[in-house]
Amino acid sequence: MLDTINIYCKNVDKNIDIPVTTSLSELYKILGIKLPHTCVGARVNNITQGLDYKIYNPKDIEFIDISSMSGMRIYVRSLCFVLFKAVDEIIPGSRLRIEHPISRGYYCNINNREIISDEILDQIRDRMREIVNEDIPFVKKTVHRTNAIEMFKNRNMTDKVELLESSGMLYTDIYELAGHIDYYYGSLMPSSGLLKVFDLQRYNDGLLLIIPQKNNPDRLEPMTPQPKMMSVLNEFTKFNFIAKLSNVGNLNKVVSNGQVMPLIQVSEALQEKKIIKIADEIAHRRDVKVVLISGPSSSGKTTFSKRLSIQLMTNLMSPISISLDDYFVERENSPRDENGDYDFESLYSLDLALFNDHINRLINGEVVDIPTYNFSLGKKEYTGKKLQLKPENILIMEGIHALNPALTTMIDEKLKFRIYVSALTTISLDDHNWIPTTDNRLIRRIVRDNQFRKCSAEDTIARWPSVRAGEDKWIFPYQENADMMFNSAMLYELSVLKKQAEPLLQDVPAFSPYYAEAYRLLRFLSYFKSIEESEIPPISLLREFLGGSSFIY
Repeated sequence: MLDTINIYCKNVDKNIDIPVTTSLSELYKILGIKLPHTCVGARVNNITQGLDYKIYNPKDIEFIDISSMSGMRIYVRSLCFVLFKAVDEIIPGSRLRIEHPISRGYYCNINNREIISDEILDQIRDRMREIVNEDIPFVKKTVHRTNAIEMFKNRNMTDKVELLESSGMLYTDIYELAGHIDYYYGSLMPSSGLLKVFDLQRYNDGLLLIIPQKNNPDRLEPMTPQPKMMSVLNEFTKFNFIAKLSNVGNLNKVVSNGQVMPLIQVSEALQEKKIIKIADEIAHRRDVKVVLISGPSSSGKTTFSKRLSIQLMTNLMSPISISLDDYFVERENSPRDENGDYDFESLYSLDLALFNDHINRLINGEVVDIPTYNFSLGKKEYTGKKLQLKPENILIMEGIHALNPALTTMIDEKLKFRIYVSALTTISLDDHNWIPTTDNRLIRRIVRDNQFRKCSAEDTIARWPSVRAGEDKWIFPYQENADMMFNSAMLYELSVLKKQAEPLLQDVPAFSPYYAEAYRLLRFLSYFKSIEESEIPPISLLREFLGGSSFIY
């Protein structure tokens, strides 16, 4: 066995011989690297690892800090362990659930939304700060699955037990923090002393764990109230609790016991009930003539629009769809981004004056010559497409800017009804490992892009940061403008998407810069037991991504 091995470090663009079993933290010091912010881990052969990782063979290594998505995940997971330890010490025997990101933080509740006093909240926050100041190491241990299950059983952590019992792993990594053990499906920081920036505030009927800003990690994210979003999440989380399907371990039991069909039927019925409620509300507001639908990528807006149209017809209304894409400005007049490229996601890539003029004329009963945008030529064309609204007609418009007030400044407010659609995932891996909505949407998009656009998972992952940046700028700031919100996520969907997504993710080559994300998603999907696609009805919103829908897109 060699005493030294050769590694390549991307940060300094050089190869170096190091002793076998050198840890990443030791290598970071040897190389004298200075990242802009605190180093939290590294990509080792394009797989994200914690700084405790030891090197036994030649590797390509790139150190990362908190400003990367992988780095931020490491920081937040570590902070969650500190929160868990503090809560357990201040309220012994309590159950902490970290449910979902919201308001630029992470919503948590204790003992199924037990209201805690301000005094207890202060004690938990103060204890977290003490744990940080004590600079306690996070110790990773690889243990046999049966031993891990027994350890969590002894601590009454049934959520971990159910997850590990339903997984196929033989050995698993657990973490210890001064006597407390926990399970996370990704790496943690070396020690608690690196978690200087955080806060804990009261939020709704629980707590909000506030994290650092990604691009300025020395400062906290500003808390942005999202009462409408929280209301939707609370409703679905309550449904999960009643159905005893809060965590993936619960879901896997349902799959193993052959009880999938009732779950699918209830999930689909719940969505249909929500669509009916929205349609009834629109019908009740008799002045409404324009329905504006927005939401991030792969939220299911298109299928939602089609199903909403059906329910509007049951209310004796006749929906007519208009595409915002037909109102792009001429190509040469399009705004440019910071790189000098055309910015087609900008609100100002649309001909706002013409769009508002046409909508108002339609509302007034006039005949309007509707344009069709020729994307090859980059200009609007008029091909004799005439439109006139009758009293029973209602306009349906779907697009990323639909909730932005600047889109419809010249249209009377009482004539508009705004809807926000997103896949608000409310099931968790376990009490301390939530499922980000962005992961749910990315997996949907990987499957859809391959199914209908013949794009590889690598291509979709490569474009995803740009998509997310557009959402942060043009969609998320306006989501609370919605009159109603629709949650397109279903409890069972990741178990169905798994079968199509996994082969696509496995095709991402190990040398790809996007392999780390593909590997992470594969590991995430490995926790789910598969559900056959044939069980999904043709009208399901999930068919927009899987294929086989009875709707024409």
